[in-house]
Amino acid sequence: MSQHYIDLTLLIERLHRRFLDVLRIELKSIGVRDINGVQALMLTNIGDGEIIIRDLIERGYYQGSNVSYNIKKLTDYGYLEQERAQHDKRAVTVKLTDKGKKVVDGIRQMEEKNGIRFEDAIGNGDAIADAAKMLRKLERTWDEYIRYGE
Repeated sequence: MSQHYIDLTLLIERLHRRFLDVLRIELKSIGVRDINGVQALMLTNIGDGEIIIRDLIERGYYQGSNVSYNIKKLTDYGYLEQERAQHDKRAVTVKLTDKGKKVVDGIRQMEEKNGIRFEDAIGNGDAIADAAKMLRKLERTWDEYIRYGE
């Protein structure tokens, strides 16, 4: 097994945890103390429209029980609204409230600032694009493994 591959998978795990720490700090800076980084990330993944909860799970962002717990908390705290889907009464759709949109706007502003800071540090936008391209290939490789096996 390639040591580079092992190093990369460990780095991805650490980066995800570190990004959640960045989100936690950003939430504090905008005065949000009742949700965590995972929940804030969920708000950004829901975005501006309505989404069926099942779609969040199918996209691979979250595990089923985690989605239910976090959706309940985000709804209880006033960041999300839930309702039964018109076309399928078993499905539940969620959308951001104004309070949720405010959090997403704050996170997007933070991402913009951090993106500029990162590009300044790297000095070359092409290097960032190359890294993203490589990570997308890794994602496809893992996706194919999950779907089709070896």
